[in-house]
Amino acid sequence: MNPEYEISCQHFADLKEKYQAAKYEYSSPSSPLYFILRKADLGIELTDLESIYLQKEQLSTTFNIIQKEQQQRNKERISLGVEFTKLKSKYKVENYNISWITSDLYFILCKIDSGNFLTEKEFNWLLSHGWKATTSIAIETQKVTSLKSKYKATRYQDFHPDSPLYPILKKIDRSERLNETEYKWLIEKGLLETLEFVKQQEAEERNEFIQLKEKYQATKYKSEYLSSPLYAILQKLEAEETLMDTEINWLQEQELIETIAIAEEREQIKEFAAWKIKYKATEYEDISPKCHLYKVLKIIDSGNFLGEQDINFLKKRKFLETIKVAHDQYTKHLKSKIETDELLTNSEIQWLKNNGREDIIILVQERLFSILKSKYAVLDDKYKSPSSPLYSILQKLEQDERIEPQDVAWLQENELFYDKIRTKYHIIEADFYQQELKRTGNQWNLVNASSHLRKADKSKLALQLTNNLPLNKIEDNKLKSALLTTRGGAFRDFDKLDDAEICARQAMKYQPDSHHPYTLMGAICYQQGKYFEGDKWFSEAIKRGAKPLDMDSEIKSVLKKTNDQKQRQELVNYLLKKDSYRYAWAKDYLKKQKDKK
Repeated sequence: MNPEYEISCQHFADLKEKYQAAKYEYSSPSSPLYFILRKADLGIELTDLESIYLQKEQLSTTFNIIQKEQQQRNKERISLGVEFTKLKSKYKVENYNISWITSDLYFILCKIDSGNFLTEKEFNWLLSHGWKATTSIAIETQKVTSLKSKYKATRYQDFHPDSPLYPILKKIDRSERLNETEYKWLIEKGLLETLEFVKQQEAEERNEFIQLKEKYQATKYKSEYLSSPLYAILQKLEAEETLMDTEINWLQEQELIETIAIAEEREQIKEFAAWKIKYKATEYEDISPKCHLYKVLKIIDSGNFLGEQDINFLKKRKFLETIKVAHDQYTKHLKSKIETDELLTNSEIQWLKNNGREDIIILVQERLFSILKSKYAVLDDKYKSPSSPLYSILQKLEQDERIEPQDVAWLQENELFYDKIRTKYHIIEADFYQQELKRTGNQWNLVNASSHLRKADKSKLALQLTNNLPLNKIEDNKLKSALLTTRGGAFRDFDKLDDAEICARQAMKYQPDSHHPYTLMGAICYQQGKYFEGDKWFSEAIKRGAKPLDMDSEIKSVLKKTNDQKQRQELVNYLLKKDSYRYAWAKDYLKKQKDKK
């Protein structure tokens, strides 16, 4: 007998057993059933004719098994696709629509997510597609992996740089002290071996503290706690860093006069050495701050002119370049302009550049930065340097330029995305989308423009913009619903609740599965005092994908808009009766409103 035939017969028998088709009498590989079972085993979907054949042969069990397998495969395919989408979002992969089945990206993201190191080829592949953010995360993830291994924290599964563990490990690696919250977190996660590293570091730091107190004559300070301000101060002295005024004041309060004297002398020696380089006097050998040259250079550095006696002192020692710096009248003039809040002209700035006076240029930038901060009501003094991202952001806003999403994220992270900055941002965005609407005719730009106008407290303009909507000319029901919802929201901003409700209900008809119009209806009802009915609408919105926190935000906005004290109290009572824990903020909000009065 033909060996190939025997193999096929055995394969057929195995497949019949697998798919419970043993009652099928024919065992010949030429049978249609063998063809069908081989397709099923390869995961190929059956045709209608093949399905009918199985039913006709009374192989319903076989049909059900195959169908179940196919459903499971389809489900798994969908699951893999969803996971791929999540990984792309998590690792900031944008503008990539190639199927995960044929792409190397899925495998690379899985490696990153599991903390595996990428090969040079894989890094180059990411960079060749322009995914710098993904590459940066991958690099940071490898650092997380290394630190987890180094400090025995591998039992913690998350490898993402945003995980709570990463900043803790970095602090340990820099020998920085952990705070109480970080200690508790390590204990809660069972990372006891990691804690041992921390304890070992603290023991070494205590020994260092004792030695530093001896070296800098601070032994009268008896505390040995590492959290003591003295330890940080002595570490700065050891690293030859300049102490801040607050640190000097603290030393004075502790009567550590000897330590202060050492710090001041070190600072003056370091200052003197820097000035000799800066003002071309390096040939002068004396390094003591008590010598006369130190006093002369200090006068120059303060921006004042030297007297005749000091000039003669410099001439006698042939420090002619030093004299030239000291008598730089034009520089003094420019400084004077800056000090009187007068901005320099482009030609003056160019002169400073040509003459290497970058220090003055920085002053110009700082002054402009100060003006912009004042205009946009930024009161926090920590944003002084023009190197701060805030400087470039305010410049863009002032020039009516759009800022990048990462700029918005930076503002939010630093609690600066409010009032004038937030309003100007939304005005610029609204204008952009209006221009895009004119350029492309894409009505989604109208939705975005209206949304930004509302956020900029320009709801009247939003209503004007969305007036006479050409709904009969729009085929996309999702777009119709979005346009009506944003227009309804603008009506609600003006307490035109009947008009807002009309828009909301129309939006529901066009897109019944969208949660946005239902959320709008819930807010309208709350604004009308129909709280129970509003909850029903909010419940419908949640069924369609809205988050409960979004509902709470809408309720807060209603409470904020309510001027009537009685109505406000009524709403607070309703919320607290419904769920006193969830809506505890309502009581606090009411208290704040009373305190303002």
